[in-house]
Amino acid sequence: MSRVLIIGGGASGMFAAIWAARNGHSVSLYEKNEKAGKKLFITGKGRCNLTNDCDIDTLFSSVVSNSRFLYSSFYGFTNQDVIDFFENIGVPVKTERGGRVFPASDHSSDVIKGLLREMERLKVKVHFHAEVKEAETRDGSFYRLVLSDGRKIEGDACIVATGGLSYPSTGSTGDGLRFGEKMGHTAVPCLPSLVPIEVKEPWVQELMGLSLKNVKAAVFDGRKKLFEDFGEMLFTHYGVSGPLILSASSYIGKKLSGKARSGETLGLSIDLKPALDMEALDRRVLRDFEENQNRQFKNSLGKLFPAKLIPVMTELSGISPEKKVNVISKEERAQFVKLIKHFPMTLTRLRDYDEAVITKGGIRTKEIDPGTMESRLIKGVYFVGEVLDLDGLTGGFNLQIAWSTAYAAGNHIA
Repeated sequence: MSRVLIIGGGASGMFAAIWAARNGHSVSLYEKNEKAGKKLFITGKGRCNLTNDCDIDTLFSSVVSNSRFLYSSFYGFTNQDVIDFFENIGVPVKTERGGRVFPASDHSSDVIKGLLREMERLKVKVHFHAEVKEAETRDGSFYRLVLSDGRKIEGDACIVATGGLSYPSTGSTGDGLRFGEKMGHTAVPCLPSLVPIEVKEPWVQELMGLSLKNVKAAVFDGRKKLFEDFGEMLFTHYGVSGPLILSASSYIGKKLSGKARSGETLGLSIDLKPALDMEALDRRVLRDFEENQNRQFKNSLGKLFPAKLIPVMTELSGISPEKKVNVISKEERAQFVKLIKHFPMTLTRLRDYDEAVITKGGIRTKEIDPGTMESRLIKGVYFVGEVLDLDGLTGGFNLQIAWSTAYAAGNHIA
């Protein structure tokens, strides 16, 4: 039996503790907060999107950074395994649109309670208000943890499950990155990811609270397309958010952050009517104009857009709001159709970590054994979950990374 010490009581820390204990090890978990699972509690808007019930190819394609590293762990503990695990510990689940899997109760607290019950059953020792200050090594192997109160706890293995930098109020303050760097690991520079984005145009404030469904977004650096996808977005007082924009941030975050430092920007183009090509949309607009031919332009757009969007579209069209529809020229209509297909905004910067679902960056995966999650540099040290340079899209994929990497570590401690 080995004495396993786990730093962090989030999703990956609790899960690693369970599997290490199921394998007969003596497990102690150290959490600096007053309770476990603080970030897990707020995920999925408090409902906890546990995983995604998709095929394995979709699982891999939904990981943005270093998906190949997860080959062993995803096959070792699949999304179906996650569903079975929670059902077996008394947390029934349900699957919703887009394959998203939630606890049947819609309460993330039930997920946390289920994990805590299982840890208690397995006699995992959980220590709260226990902040780890150092993870010390000796002769190339893990030696002990040093807590902020001065206690020194020796162990045979250490699992670092401290999370990244997102939602720092939950305790994710980069401790694991610091531990890893002190051991000689490389920390890939971090950025907020799955995060809203700020927009330059002042009129965006007029659209605050407006949600657009079934639109297509594309992000450009000059003429080069960096991202394109279809879905739902939301306007805020500072810019744009919603699932489509959060996904975009995963792909363009590094480029946008680099440009923001030099005062440059990226272009965002929204296709408001992606189901119609230019010709079909022109016929649609013409039909609406014919039905409203004696009305003012600003009063003819009710079937095309939500009310909140009409003043902005009118302004950007260059057509006078008071102009009668029956005198709008073919050229003006063509420009208006183009605007609908390419509604432009200017992206300036990512929002901060306190609004980011996850962190991009972390401990370099090349320095970790993908089959076991053990450090290639220090024997007996394992890294799991968000502390690693792994990140996925919204929809349960990041928690799948947490469960799969934690399972790998918990099952491979010597």
